[in-house]
Amino acid sequence: MATRAPAATGRLLVGFRKWYYNMCGFNKLGLMRDDTIHEDLDVKEALRRLPENVYNDRMFRVKRALDLSMKQQILPKNQWTKFDEDVHYLTPYLEEVIRERKEKEEWMKK
Repeated sequence: MATRAPAATGRLLVGFRKWYYNMCGFNKLGLMRDDTIHEDLDVKEALRRLPENVYNDRMFRVKRALDLSMKQQILPKNQWTKFDEDVHYLTPYLEEVIRERKEKEEWMKK
């Protein structure tokens, strides 16, 4: 019985994540999770490091979402960003920027 509990808990957790992802609503505008990160200095630097095509895709999604929001509309359901298709494209760059900033701060303390 103990070996079954983690699998059931894992399925429940994935189910909750999918439910929460859909309840947030950004996917109904065609946005990905990383498109919704608040832009501070670290995020701006990570965005600067993105490959051009990834950055252009992000800008398209953001502009389309702003347009839809102003019109108080959402995309047709077949165009919503799906939980399984949402790629964390910015997270690796952001983690690198934060690591570099912390390393620089430690270096400046010495």
